[in-house]
Amino acid sequence: MSDAAIVCSNLSFAWPDDTPVFQDLSFTVTRGRTGLVAPNGSGKSTLLKLIAGELHPGSGSLTVTGTLGHLPQSLPLTGNLTVAEVLGIADVIRALDAVESGDVDEEHFAAIGDDWDIEERTRAQLDRLGLASLTLDRSLGTLSGGQVVSLGLAAQLLKRPDVLLLDEPTNNLDAEARHKLYDVLSDFTGCLLLVSHDRALLDRMERIAELGSDELRLYGGNFTEYEDAVRAEQEVAEKNVRNAEQELKREKREMQQARERAERRAANASRNLKNAGLPKIFAGTMKRGAQEAAGRSGTLHASRVSEARARLDEAGRALRDEQRLTLELPDTQVPAGRNLFIGEGMQARLGGESVFADGGLDLTVRGPERIALTGPNGAGKTTLMRLITGDLAPDGGAIKRGDGRIAYLSQRLDLLDPDRTVAENFAAFAPERPEAERMNLLARFLFRGPRAHLPVGVLSGGEHLRATLACVLCAEPAPHLLLLDEPTNNLDLVSVGQLEGALNSYQGAFMVVSHDERFLAEIGVNRRLRLADGTLTESGAPEV
Repeated sequence: MSDAAIVCSNLSFAWPDDTPVFQDLSFTVTRGRTGLVAPNGSGKSTLLKLIAGELHPGSGSLTVTGTLGHLPQSLPLTGNLTVAEVLGIADVIRALDAVESGDVDEEHFAAIGDDWDIEERTRAQLDRLGLASLTLDRSLGTLSGGQVVSLGLAAQLLKRPDVLLLDEPTNNLDAEARHKLYDVLSDFTGCLLLVSHDRALLDRMERIAELGSDELRLYGGNFTEYEDAVRAEQEVAEKNVRNAEQELKREKREMQQARERAERRAANASRNLKNAGLPKIFAGTMKRGAQEAAGRSGTLHASRVSEARARLDEAGRALRDEQRLTLELPDTQVPAGRNLFIGEGMQARLGGESVFADGGLDLTVRGPERIALTGPNGAGKTTLMRLITGDLAPDGGAIKRGDGRIAYLSQRLDLLDPDRTVAENFAAFAPERPEAERMNLLARFLFRGPRAHLPVGVLSGGEHLRATLACVLCAEPAPHLLLLDEPTNNLDLVSVGQLEGALNSYQGAFMVVSHDERFLAEIGVNRRLRLADGTLTESGAPEV
């Protein structure tokens, strides 16, 4: 495992429509924990897929030394697969069961190989990730989003990888599951390359890799140290730009002054020659000499101005041009005390099991409350959201909704048609808005020009979330109640800050499911609900 490494040489990659992603990218990542950072849409997930062999470069090469494990950003959240099938051990388990029952067919021994202890290793790995209660025959469709992510990581770790690629591994994880993942990754001794917007996880990295279109820069230390280094770089870059601007102004001023002096000398020389009564041929020679001297001076100063402008351009390129999400949520005022949702004795059944405790759940949402809904993975938070919005019919109890629209951002990001472009999806949600207004709104979500006409299916996770946010938040009529299920999943840190600001300016009611306590602290939550063990309780304390 000491030789575990990823080596990239002169890699270039573009999408089928010739949109470039990388150009002549070269880097080496060796043993240790490396966090990969860049704005959404920069190609982080694409790079991991190229390393994993799921995509192929247009030119250049990628070499992985050692066994590879890859946890992608998008995992199946529903389906009929069993836990054993997701873990990739179903065939081995069946072969072990057959051998234990006395069947000594050679095919069973071939399927088992060296994995005679697979059940013990599997249970140990599931326990470490907080999945001790899962049975191997349980259906994937009965698991929460966080449980699916942890299960996907367990599947990769069972491969005993030397090189491990993880794309947003803390998505949907509750506080306990996150800390278990932190511990597991701290013990990993191979080459880890991880994409995440989780600051706590990035601060457990040994180095940070910043991805650009033609460069991957490595910074020693964790994310906080990386931010300090970038901040120091930017201070130097800004100072260099200021100095270069002053130099350019000075050179322009000196060039203008030299031009004015040359013009005065030429005028004076012309008058002096005329007054001196010199022969015309001699006067012409002197005039040409003065003009040539002025021309040399002008050329010299023009060259200095050009050099100063080039230094300014070079200094400017060191400045970071971070695209920022400009969100303006619907200016919807909801009177205090207005009932937006009332649920009494709500019950739901999934897989034949009751999700909530006997008697169901009672919940009233009034405007303009700001509610955080927390609780462990698998407690039923998403199920409750779907009951509120009407996406899921209750199996018991009574529900009453107010007159205002309820907007729901699903954890699964399944609202948009992946085959239609961002602009086409947006038009379907807001058909009454003029096209120019729709394009302007999309630009605020960073879908400008050709980006607005990309199919949703080719977007990165963060871009997909931004597109869904645009459609949910800008549809008409404006929502009185927002239901946001893990809205910061896959958003880069700059965009998370913009979402925080947008929610702070929103005047309606919202309920947010999130395990990101920093995010919840920033959005002005004034009511906390905790769903655990089938019971919904008011909670004043954040999860830690």
